[in-house]
Amino acid sequence: MHTKDFDGWNKVKQEADKAVHLPTFKEREIWWCKIGVNIGHEIDGKNRFHNRPVLIVKKFNARLFWGVALSTQIKEDKHYFPIDLHGNKQSIMLSHLRLYDSKRLHSKPIGKLTSNQFYSVKTALKELL
Repeated sequence: MHTKDFDGWNKVKQEADKAVHLPTFKEREIWWCKIGVNIGHEIDGKNRFHNRPVLIVKKFNARLFWGVALSTQIKEDKHYFPIDLHGNKQSIMLSHLRLYDSKRLHSKPIGKLTSNQFYSVKTALKELL
């Protein structure tokens, strides 16, 4: 069984919460996002920052947005939406839609969906709701 690093995540989370500079983000962008170590089957971040790519789905204000995590795991399933990010096959994990604070965003955007791709993702999300 894999042991989760809750203590390591707690340190990263405390540092992220102290952030003064808030990144400017837009819908359709993909960012590295510190999503942390989570419970059960909730998606976890990777590496020492406990982050993974996240698509900005809906911006509410300068601080809050709905985002969905990406994975390199490709599945033929209504909960996974396939995309190509810089020549790499990825899946947007639609069932992992959640609210994030911009303090979790790391560095700068790493990609952006086309308008058509984004419309298809939003349509797939609506079908799940």
